[in-house]
Amino acid sequence: MKNTLVIGFLSILAIVAVSCSDVKRTPGKTYMPDMAYSRAVETYSDFSYLKEGGINYNAKPVPGSVDRNGEVIYQMLKDTAGSYNVAASMVNPLPALNEKDMAEAERLYMINCGICHGSKLDGNGPLYKGGDGPYPAKPATLVGDAKYEAMTEGTMFHSITYGKNMMGAYAGQVTPKQRWMIVHYIKAKQGKNKPAEAAQPATAAAVPAADSTATPK
Repeated sequence: MKNTLVIGFLSILAIVAVSCSDVKRTPGKTYMPDMAYSRAVETYSDFSYLKEGGINYNAKPVPGSVDRNGEVIYQMLKDTAGSYNVAASMVNPLPALNEKDMAEAERLYMINCGICHGSKLDGNGPLYKGGDGPYPAKPATLVGDAKYEAMTEGTMFHSITYGKNMMGAYAGQVTPKQRWMIVHYIKAKQGKNKPAEAAQPATAAAVPAADSTATPK
Protein backbone atom coordinates (compact mmCIF):
# COMPACT_ATOMS: atom_id res chain seq x y z
CA MET A 1 0.00 0.00 0.00
CA LYS A 2 2.77 2.34 0.94
CA ASN A 3 4.64 1.56 -2.27
CA THR A 4 1.54 2.40 -4.29
CA LEU A 5 1.21 5.79 -2.60
CA VAL A 6 4.87 6.55 -3.13
CA ILE A 7 4.71 5.59 -6.78
CA GLY A 8 1.57 7.66 -7.29
CA PHE A 9 3.12 10.68 -5.57
CA LEU A 10 6.26 10.44 -7.66
CA SER A 11 4.18 10.13 -10.81
CA ILE A 12 2.33 13.35 -9.95
CA LEU A 13 5.61 15.17 -9.32
CA ALA A 14 6.95 13.98 -12.67
CA ILE A 15 3.85 15.21 -14.49
CA VAL A 16 4.02 18.62 -12.78
CA ALA A 17 7.75 18.93 -13.54
CA VAL A 18 7.22 18.12 -17.20
CA SER A 19 4.29 20.55 -17.54
CA CYS A 20 6.26 23.37 -15.89
CA SER A 21 9.24 22.89 -18.14
CA ASP A 22 7.11 23.13 -21.26
CA VAL A 23 7.60 26.62 -22.79
CA LYS A 24 4.47 28.08 -24.34
CA ARG A 25 5.06 29.42 -27.80
CA THR A 26 1.74 31.24 -28.16
CA PRO A 27 0.09 33.68 -25.72
CA GLY A 28 -3.29 32.13 -26.25
CA LYS A 29 -6.47 34.01 -26.98
CA THR A 30 -8.25 36.60 -24.86
CA TYR A 31 -11.96 37.16 -25.09
CA MET A 32 -12.63 40.91 -25.78
CA PRO A 33 -9.00 42.06 -25.52
CA ASP A 34 -9.98 45.77 -25.61
CA MET A 35 -11.58 45.34 -22.21
CA ALA A 36 -8.81 43.15 -20.83
CA TYR A 37 -5.97 45.41 -21.95
CA SER A 38 -6.95 49.06 -21.83
CA ARG A 39 -5.12 51.51 -24.11
CA ALA A 40 -5.59 54.44 -21.78
CA VAL A 41 -4.26 57.77 -23.03
CA GLU A 42 -2.14 59.55 -20.46
CA THR A 43 -2.00 63.33 -20.35
CA TYR A 44 1.19 64.84 -21.84
CA SER A 45 2.28 61.43 -23.13
CA ASP A 46 3.46 60.62 -26.64
CA PHE A 47 0.54 59.89 -28.95
CA SER A 48 2.58 59.23 -32.09
CA TYR A 49 2.09 55.46 -31.76
CA LEU A 50 -1.63 55.91 -32.36
CA LYS A 51 -0.95 56.87 -35.97
CA GLU A 52 0.02 53.28 -36.65
CA GLY A 53 -3.59 52.36 -36.12
CA GLY A 54 -4.86 55.27 -38.20
CA ILE A 55 -5.70 57.48 -35.22
CA ASN A 56 -4.54 61.09 -35.42
CA TYR A 57 -4.79 62.43 -31.88
CA ASN A 58 -2.72 65.20 -30.28
CA ALA A 59 -4.77 66.01 -27.15
CA LYS A 60 -5.60 69.49 -28.50
CA PRO A 61 -9.11 70.88 -28.96
CA VAL A 62 -10.52 71.13 -32.44
CA PRO A 63 -9.68 74.52 -34.00
CA GLY A 64 -12.52 76.98 -33.44
CA SER A 65 -14.02 75.06 -30.54
CA VAL A 66 -15.06 76.92 -27.39
CA ASP A 67 -14.91 75.45 -23.91
CA ARG A 68 -18.04 75.18 -21.82
CA ASN A 69 -19.06 78.59 -20.38
CA GLY A 70 -16.38 80.20 -22.53
CA GLU A 71 -16.73 83.55 -24.24
CA VAL A 72 -17.27 83.04 -27.96
CA ILE A 73 -16.40 86.64 -28.79
CA TYR A 74 -13.16 86.29 -26.87
CA GLN A 75 -12.16 83.12 -28.69
CA MET A 76 -12.69 84.83 -32.03
CA LEU A 77 -9.93 87.35 -31.36
CA LYS A 78 -6.43 86.54 -32.50
CA ASP A 79 -3.72 85.83 -29.95
CA THR A 80 -5.83 86.77 -26.95
CA ALA A 81 -3.53 84.99 -24.50
CA GLY A 82 -0.38 86.67 -25.75
CA SER A 83 -1.48 90.12 -26.76
CA TYR A 84 -2.74 92.73 -24.31
CA ASN A 85 -3.70 95.39 -26.82
CA VAL A 86 -5.85 93.24 -29.10
CA ALA A 87 -8.42 92.88 -26.32
CA ALA A 88 -9.24 96.60 -26.62
CA SER A 89 -11.47 95.76 -29.59
CA MET A 90 -13.80 93.72 -27.38
CA VAL A 91 -17.13 95.23 -26.41
CA ASN A 92 -19.04 94.27 -23.29
CA PRO A 93 -21.75 91.86 -24.53
CA LEU A 94 -23.97 92.49 -21.50
CA PRO A 95 -26.58 95.23 -21.66
CA ALA A 96 -26.64 97.99 -19.07
CA LEU A 97 -27.21 96.47 -15.63
CA ASN A 98 -30.40 97.09 -13.76
CA GLU A 99 -30.42 97.91 -10.07
CA LYS A 100 -30.46 94.27 -8.97
CA ASP A 101 -27.65 93.21 -11.30
CA MET A 102 -25.58 96.26 -10.37
CA ALA A 103 -25.87 95.29 -6.70
CA GLU A 104 -24.63 91.81 -7.61
CA ALA A 105 -21.78 93.30 -9.62
CA GLU A 106 -20.80 95.41 -6.62
CA ARG A 107 -20.82 92.31 -4.42
CA LEU A 108 -18.57 90.47 -6.87
CA TYR A 109 -16.21 93.44 -6.99
CA MET A 110 -15.98 93.70 -3.22
CA ILE A 111 -15.25 89.98 -2.85
CA ASN A 112 -12.64 89.68 -5.60
CA CYS A 113 -11.30 93.18 -6.25
CA GLY A 114 -12.00 95.36 -3.22
CA ILE A 115 -9.21 93.85 -1.12
CA CYS A 116 -6.68 95.48 -3.45
CA HIS A 117 -8.46 98.30 -5.28
CA GLY A 118 -10.58 99.38 -2.31
CA SER A 119 -14.27 99.87 -1.82
CA LYS A 120 -13.97 103.35 -3.35
CA LEU A 121 -11.93 102.02 -6.29
CA ASP A 122 -9.09 104.30 -5.22
CA GLY A 123 -6.43 101.59 -4.90
CA ASN A 124 -6.49 101.83 -1.12
CA GLY A 125 -7.82 98.43 -0.14
CA PRO A 126 -7.02 96.48 3.04
CA LEU A 127 -3.87 95.03 1.50
CA TYR A 128 -2.39 98.50 0.95
CA LYS A 129 -4.15 100.51 3.68
CA GLY A 130 -2.45 103.81 2.96
CA GLY A 131 0.98 102.16 2.97
CA ASP A 132 0.48 100.47 6.35
CA GLY A 133 -0.87 97.23 4.93
CA PRO A 134 1.05 94.07 4.12
CA TYR A 135 1.27 94.98 0.41
CA PRO A 136 3.93 97.68 -0.18
CA ALA A 137 2.91 98.73 -3.71
CA LYS A 138 -0.29 100.73 -4.22
CA PRO A 139 -2.76 98.91 -6.49
CA ALA A 140 -4.23 100.63 -9.51
CA THR A 141 -6.54 103.57 -8.87
CA LEU A 142 -9.54 102.65 -10.97
CA VAL A 143 -11.46 105.85 -10.24
CA GLY A 144 -9.56 109.11 -10.42
CA ASP A 145 -6.68 107.97 -12.63
CA ALA A 146 -7.06 109.01 -16.27
CA LYS A 147 -5.09 105.97 -17.43
CA TYR A 148 -7.57 103.47 -16.03
CA GLU A 149 -10.63 105.57 -16.75
CA ALA A 150 -9.61 105.57 -20.42
CA MET A 151 -9.07 101.81 -20.40
CA THR A 152 -11.54 100.00 -22.63
CA GLU A 153 -13.96 97.38 -21.37
CA GLY A 154 -12.20 94.70 -23.37
CA THR A 155 -8.83 95.53 -21.86
CA MET A 156 -10.31 95.38 -18.37
CA PHE A 157 -11.86 92.01 -19.14
CA HIS A 158 -8.49 90.78 -20.43
CA SER A 159 -6.73 91.95 -17.27
CA ILE A 160 -9.25 90.21 -15.03
CA THR A 161 -9.04 87.03 -17.10
CA TYR A 162 -5.28 86.71 -17.55
CA GLY A 163 -3.93 89.07 -14.93
CA LYS A 164 -1.64 92.04 -15.45
CA ASN A 165 1.70 92.88 -13.81
CA MET A 166 1.36 92.01 -10.10
CA MET A 167 -2.34 91.21 -10.46
CA GLY A 168 -3.09 87.54 -10.88
CA ALA A 169 -5.68 85.96 -13.14
CA TYR A 170 -9.23 85.72 -11.81
CA ALA A 171 -10.64 83.46 -14.51
CA GLY A 172 -10.92 80.67 -11.97
CA GLN A 173 -12.77 82.82 -9.43
CA VAL A 174 -15.39 84.57 -11.56
CA THR A 175 -17.18 83.37 -14.68
CA PRO A 176 -16.98 85.32 -17.95
CA LYS A 177 -20.41 86.82 -17.30
CA GLN A 178 -19.41 87.88 -13.80
CA ARG A 179 -16.24 89.49 -15.18
CA TRP A 180 -18.29 91.54 -17.61
CA MET A 181 -20.58 92.56 -14.73
CA ILE A 182 -17.58 93.76 -12.73
CA VAL A 183 -16.41 95.75 -15.75
CA HIS A 184 -19.87 97.33 -15.96
CA TYR A 185 -19.63 98.26 -12.28
CA ILE A 186 -16.19 99.83 -12.63
CA LYS A 187 -17.20 101.83 -15.68
CA ALA A 188 -20.34 103.04 -13.88
CA LYS A 189 -18.22 104.27 -10.97
CA GLN A 190 -15.80 105.96 -13.33
CA GLY A 191 -18.69 107.70 -15.08
CA LYS A 192 -19.96 109.14 -11.79
CA ASN A 193 -16.51 110.53 -11.05
CA LYS A 194 -16.33 112.58 -14.24
CA PRO A 195 -16.99 116.32 -13.77
CA ALA A 196 -20.17 117.67 -15.18
CA GLU A 197 -19.74 119.12 -18.62
CA ALA A 198 -19.64 122.87 -18.82
CA ALA A 199 -22.96 124.40 -19.61
CA GLN A 200 -23.31 125.41 -23.20
CA PRO A 201 -23.41 129.19 -23.72
CA ALA A 202 -26.89 130.51 -24.15
CA THR A 203 -27.78 131.20 -27.73
CA ALA A 204 -28.65 134.75 -28.69
CA ALA A 205 -32.28 135.56 -28.51
CA ALA A 206 -33.91 135.29 -31.84
CA VAL A 207 -34.74 138.64 -33.39
CA PRO A 208 -38.41 138.78 -34.18
CA ALA A 209 -39.09 138.94 -37.83
CA ALA A 210 -40.44 142.18 -39.18
CA ASP A 211 -44.17 142.37 -39.58
CA SER A 212 -44.78 142.31 -43.28
CA THR A 213 -48.27 143.65 -42.75
CA ALA A 214 -47.13 146.83 -41.06
CA THR A 215 -47.81 150.07 -42.99
CA PRO A 216 -44.53 151.67 -44.08
CA LYS A 217 -43.85 155.12 -42.73
